Amino acid sequence: QVQLVESGGGLVQAGGSLRLSCAVSGIIFSINDMGWYRQAPGKQRELVATITNGGATNYADSVKVRFTISRDNAKNTVYLQMNSLKPEDTAVYYCTAYVRTWRAGDYWGQGTQVTVSS
Repeated sequence: QVQLVESGGGLVQAGGSLRLSCAVSGIIFSINDMGWYRQAPGKQRELVATITNGGATNYADSVKVRFTISRDNAKNTVYLQMNSLKPEDTAVYYCTAYVRTWRAGDYWGQGTQVTVSS
């Protein structure tokens, strides 16, 4: 079984920073794209950032410059460094990864809450 476990969420004041981590474990042949999504109350889940196994990145316009996605392929871990946080960044953040395992496909973490106070 493949598991994605997120950590690093919490409460922070506007203008502050947080770093999210997501570790993939289980029987893994390889991992392709990894990414972060978020879902605020009453809103649909939206893309935050993605990164390929080669390191190419893509960001939502709302987080460009402020957020940085990175990965450590040796540790099967993806990170999201979030700076200059705003109250509108408040959401549950989910990591995802396309994992090549016995049943290849997109796998998701359980989510971690990020709350930014004004």
